[in-house]
Amino acid sequence: MEKIISLSKRRGFIYQGSEIYGGLAGTWDYGPLGVELKNNVKQLWWRMFVQEREDMYGVDAAILMHPEVWKASGHVDGFQDPLVECRKCKRRFRADQVEGQCPECEGAFGEVRQFNMMFKTQVGATEGEGSISYLRPETAGGIFTNFKNVVDSFHPKLPFGIAQIGKAFRNEIAPRDFIFRVREMEQMEVEYFVSPSKWEEAFDAWREAVHEFNRAAGISESSVSELEVAEGDRAHYSQRTIDFEFEFPFGRKELCGLAYRTDFDLSAHERGSGATLRIAEEEGKEPIVPHVIEPSFGVDRTVLAILTSAYTEDELGGESRVYLKFNKAIAPVKAAVFPLLKNKPELVAKAREVYSLLKKRIPQIMWDDNGNIGKRYRRQDEIGTPYCITIDFDTLGEKPDLTDTVTVRDRDTGEQKRVPIAELVSYLAV
Repeated sequence: MEKIISLSKRRGFIYQGSEIYGGLAGTWDYGPLGVELKNNVKQLWWRMFVQEREDMYGVDAAILMHPEVWKASGHVDGFQDPLVECRKCKRRFRADQVEGQCPECEGAFGEVRQFNMMFKTQVGATEGEGSISYLRPETAGGIFTNFKNVVDSFHPKLPFGIAQIGKAFRNEIAPRDFIFRVREMEQMEVEYFVSPSKWEEAFDAWREAVHEFNRAAGISESSVSELEVAEGDRAHYSQRTIDFEFEFPFGRKELCGLAYRTDFDLSAHERGSGATLRIAEEEGKEPIVPHVIEPSFGVDRTVLAILTSAYTEDELGGESRVYLKFNKAIAPVKAAVFPLLKNKPELVAKAREVYSLLKKRIPQIMWDDNGNIGKRYRRQDEIGTPYCITIDFDTLGEKPDLTDTVTVRDRDTGEQKRVPIAELVSYLAV
């Protein structure tokens, strides 16, 4: 794990939040390459689960919502973790994650009490009970409150889904394990509305869709397993839940989840708001409150699983190396362009021409002329760049039959081949 954290900081993927002030626990900042990686993950998810389907609608709901939303959903009363405090050093821990005595000072714990994880804030110029709001603890709430809007605007037929990618906030007692458990996170969630009699069919289809996305994102299949969550461990709204667990360096932990939420949410919001949140199964039939299948993904946990799956140590050309074996679809840099020598103006000019050509078609292209060619290869390997493109003297016509061709090196094998400049865009897209 320390190797992944070190590489993430050194190469500009992920930094500690507020680091120059000593950091703030449970917060992390995505650097230039981390932003690209995270955006690629979100774009892949949106394309697979929204744009390539006919039964999906996207929303982007506000983070701040009416406080009654969270009362109706049960979060105000039930979104809690068990908390214990050390009588000696006053450190606080989740009761279900410690045993016996304080791991910091070996002091005794006080009694277990419940701690609500929602961040409370004030809305407006005056403070008081009437101005209390919360930073949303999940994105699902904004989907359910927009159910009626989507139905009225688009008149969908069951089954259909509403998807959202957005920030959520949880005041974790003990954030830990890098970006796995944090206080500010990003979620990718679908609420898929179905007829009550057809939930099992939809559940099985989404179960396979979860695996399909994980494969497409480059998450190691052998490291993913399913856990059928027992009734006593399921959320209060769930009649069936599968946790998709991943073998992280710190153990097997939940990566994403799939839940059958019945009609709990829409029924609760119908009671709480007084609005009618129903849809007819078929034309002419009495409207019903549909049931819901929810596939839920954490962006940060997905990124961490991708980094873990991609991190590779091997030997190439008699030298050891570290590289990130990203799928091309989510690699933050698709290719890097080099002039063989940066002190030869004619090579630099041609390399710049090739770089500009590619950049217009594939924005995630990097220019690199720092150090010798071997160091450039190692640097690009370490950030997961699938291809390195070198402009050399043959490109300029030293060997007439190779004029306007370049050397393209494969990250995983180190193999090189000559490719015409005119074919580079299609070559990189394969």
